[in-house]
Amino acid sequence: MPHLEPRVISVQTHLRDQVADALRAALIAGELRPGVIYSAPTLAAELGVSATPVREAMLDLAREGLVEAVRNKGFRITEMTDRDLDEFTEIRTLIEVPTVGRVTATAGTEQLEALRPLAQQIVTAARKGDVLGYLEADHRFHLELLGLAGNDRLVEVVADLRKRSRLYGLGSLNETGRLVASAQEHVDLLDLMLAGEAREAEDCMRRHLAHIRTLWADGRSDTDEQQPALRLGGRR
Repeated sequence: MPHLEPRVISVQTHLRDQVADALRAALIAGELRPGVIYSAPTLAAELGVSATPVREAMLDLAREGLVEAVRNKGFRITEMTDRDLDEFTEIRTLIEVPTVGRVTATAGTEQLEALRPLAQQIVTAARKGDVLGYLEADHRFHLELLGLAGNDRLVEVVADLRKRSRLYGLGSLNETGRLVASAQEHVDLLDLMLAGEAREAEDCMRRHLAHIRTLWADGRSDTDEQQPALRLGGRR
């Protein structure tokens, strides 16, 4: 098994949560590979913690559909097919596109402008090649934007879909500049909404989700070809 870089676990944050964050970061970066079985004791030894918080974290990830337990062996990283990604994207499109149109018509200028720092943060992270920073800011932007519709259940559904589609590595794409174009779409979307262009904003969101679908697939493909070493150096 490839060597994992040491990661300091602080006493201030629950071990289970920090280990889960580290594993999610490794999934996003493509360092934990779909289809591979990882044992809790092995991961625990690399992280410098006991096996218990690793098992607990893996159970959290299993509830999110990211891993599955393999009896007497450990946890297998869940593989996703192109059909899975297509279905997730279709559901998000059905939800997020009309919601953006509705929010454009109902949200106040101050509410929308409050999202601009996040949109700019996404662009900055993309330009730096900071994939995890990009995803963290992107996650907040999309959910806070949808939250302006006033439907908490809608936000929960999209949040769950986003978790389940975070299985493919984007780390290999951070040197191509392709993340920057995707990041800029957040700023463009916000400008259209502030201008009251509901239909154009819906079209922008539709294109953005299609681009994200392509990025996830390409990230998986590049990861499969390059077979990077596993490093759990994730950030919160």
